Amino acid sequence: MPPADERYDEAIASKEAGNLEEAVAKLEQLVEDEPGYALAHAGLSAFYSKLERHDEAVQYAQKVCELDPDDPFSFMSMSLICQKAGRIVEAEQALTQAMEKQWAARRKSTAEE
Repeated sequence: MPPADERYDEAIASKEAGNLEEAVAKLEQLVEDEPGYALAHAGLSAFYSKLERHDEAVQYAQKVCELDPDDPFSFMSMSLICQKAGRIVEAEQALTQAMEKQWAARRKSTAEE
């Protein structure tokens, strides 16, 4: 079996070739085989959002935040996915968390200098 990065790249190539459903299927298989591979969950979140399958998009965005809880971008993405899904309260909560993570990273960087 090819490494996770190669399989992810194959899914992205499918999406870029216009086959979003195939890309989703490849990423679904990847997360089944490699459940801790956050990038695949992020891809599924974005692709399900494009397909307007908002519940699945939110589910995978939440998983990315669980897998990478210190990454502000994960929470920013979660906020955007929730906005598209009409989940405004969850979007605002994720945005707040994104800002808190960003400030924490800045404080840490300043303390290390």
